[in-house]
Amino acid sequence: MLQHPSPDPPDATRPEPAHAPSRGVALTSYLLVAATLLLVMWRGLLPGLLCVCLGFLLTRTLARWFALGLARVRRQAMASPRSVRAAQIAAAGLVMLLPLALLAAGLTQSRGYLVHAPEQYQELLRYMARTVLELRLKLPADVAAHLPEGVADIQRIIASYLGAKAGALAIAGRAWLAGALFAYVGLLIGALAAVRPPALRRGPLTQQIERRICLFGEAFHQIVAAQFWIAAFNTLLTGVFLLFILPLWGLRLPYTPMLVMFTFVAGLVPIVGNLVCNAVITLVGLSVAPLAAAVCLGFLILIHKAEYLINARVVGRRTQMQVWELLSVMFVAEAVFGPAGLVAAPLFYAYFKKELMAAQLV
Repeated sequence: MLQHPSPDPPDATRPEPAHAPSRGVALTSYLLVAATLLLVMWRGLLPGLLCVCLGFLLTRTLARWFALGLARVRRQAMASPRSVRAAQIAAAGLVMLLPLALLAAGLTQSRGYLVHAPEQYQELLRYMARTVLELRLKLPADVAAHLPEGVADIQRIIASYLGAKAGALAIAGRAWLAGALFAYVGLLIGALAAVRPPALRRGPLTQQIERRICLFGEAFHQIVAAQFWIAAFNTLLTGVFLLFILPLWGLRLPYTPMLVMFTFVAGLVPIVGNLVCNAVITLVGLSVAPLAAAVCLGFLILIHKAEYLINARVVGRRTQMQVWELLSVMFVAEAVFGPAGLVAAPLFYAYFKKELMAAQLV
């Protein structure tokens, strides 16, 4: 009995036939991505989205390094598929567990600060009382009458202020906690997405959405590379100011090397990191003298305003965008979405520009 030859089994390595997507499928993918980005900004999920991209990028980079390391240890020209998979799993585990390890280490190191918090609080009150007493002696009598007279008055003012702002502080605390939770969940999603096995069959809409995501990832990678140089430039200016300019005026801040290092680390976070760094340096300057705090604040405000031009020029060079268009987008995004819009503007506009260039519209 003759038997017909069985058809060839499906080959996982065989490329799928390239079909031009219909206009409706492409338009649907654009609308889905646009709606997702608007939802992220509307519901305050930007930390989660950025950490998704960061987790994906870190996992892929670490997996590549681990695979190359395994290949060198085994003296192979290139890593085997099993070694590549093991490197991916190790990289994903490291990205997911490292924040928890850093949090545990931070809580362990801060235990002593929590135990001695009452003593530090009393010392801070005494320092504030001495500062207020000096101001009372230097200011006119009618102005000095409005200042507190001692530690008890300062403590009462602080208690009254905290009591009046208890609701706002609770809301801000919940917002920070939710942002941290969204960021960590985004990191998990990005790490897991980086090690997912490739799908054998993908529908046309899935292919189009993956194309949108790839372009968004390219824009994020370019923004991260640009932010590194922005952080380095800000660190250089801050280091010159703290190490050379302030000493010329007879002012020296404590922990200057640590502040310079913190400036670089915080500067890797667009806009927000610089704001946090500015606040820390100003507080340290206040511990030295009010004049030092005022000088630091003025210098850092100048740097923050120059951040618009620096960010626009460096990011624009990396993403083929003009300075004027990126500045316009940053100003509009900040007016509409606040500080979150200022952070998201370079990334979203870089992705938008890539989509236009891919469609050969610009």
